[in-house]
Amino acid sequence: MRLIIVLFSITLATTLFAQKKPLVESKEKIETLAKTEFDLAMAAPEGELYLFGVENNIKGEYLFKVTLGDRDKVVSVFVISREGGDIPSQNRVKDAVKAFRFNFKLPKNKSFSFEHKFKY
Repeated sequence: MRLIIVLFSITLATTLFAQKKPLVESKEKIETLAKTEFDLAMAAPEGELYLFGVENNIKGEYLFKVTLGDRDKVVSVFVISREGGDIPSQNRVKDAVKAFRFNFKLPKNKSFSFEHKFKY
């Protein structure tokens, strides 16, 4: 009986982890999904970027131009403006945004840019 439960658990875990990220090709949809994921990551109390800001005592608003590329990666982050905060904090936020991974895939050999504000 234990063997059956263990095998079932392994099969279930493998199935859950094997799910692929959806491919998104529309620029508008990519921008909407990316901004939504950033907003969720900035949401208190459990968002990844929110917790990063709390741990690093980040203050201010940062407007970045974010470029996404192959394999759900942030390829570049360009600072457009900063209100409050300081340059070291801005650079830490920029690095955290660059390390962010999305839950969707992009078309190969294409990049997409958009502006997004991160408010701490």
